[in-house]
Amino acid sequence: MKRVTGSNYILLTLGAFGGLMLEAIIAYGIEPFLYGRQLVEWSDLQHITHWIITCIMWGIISFLIMNFAKRKYDFDIWRKGKKVKTWQWILVVVLICGSLTMSYIEWNGSKVLLEFQKLGVLQFFFQYIYYIFEIVLVTLILVFGQIACEKWFKRVNIPYGGIVIAITWGMGHFLTKDFSTGISCMFLGLAYGSIYLLVNRDIRKTYLILWVMFVL
Repeated sequence: MKRVTGSNYILLTLGAFGGLMLEAIIAYGIEPFLYGRQLVEWSDLQHITHWIITCIMWGIISFLIMNFAKRKYDFDIWRKGKKVKTWQWILVVVLICGSLTMSYIEWNGSKVLLEFQKLGVLQFFFQYIYYIFEIVLVTLILVFGQIACEKWFKRVNIPYGGIVIAITWGMGHFLTKDFSTGISCMFLGLAYGSIYLLVNRDIRKTYLILWVMFVL
């Protein structure tokens, strides 16, 4: 097997980010043309259809990226990390609490409850499935971005993956949402990178914690 470089892994990172941005292209470019109306004017069915299509697309992209990493680079993203120590869990809890506090302030209340009130049962259900797939791609950006930077800079104790998330997924929200959402997502990205290292790169723990931090 040929030597795997940081550039190889950053391409996987960009592939995951490209998957996220593809959804924006569809939502703001293709679907308005098909529906004859902009995103904010879509019906409930059109929103749900968009989320279903996006989840299928993101699921395929995620599978292809993980399979490629395993097959070409012998990188198994599902390998377990070492046991997490008490002090690490304490820092994880602190980061989660900080994230929830920031979310509560930004939304002026509970994000989950406010979205449920706004969307209703059916749309709420499909949007939160959509969040499941979104965080899968965010996690892939984190993991492969971390590895790429470690290979480039030869340091393993810096949350590079969080920095990569902040300047990709985080800054992307400046274009698709608004300034405050972009800022909060950039801060979330930095926290995500720290979480990944604190749980000793265990992808299962990382994904679950990231999802909780994002949706709550």
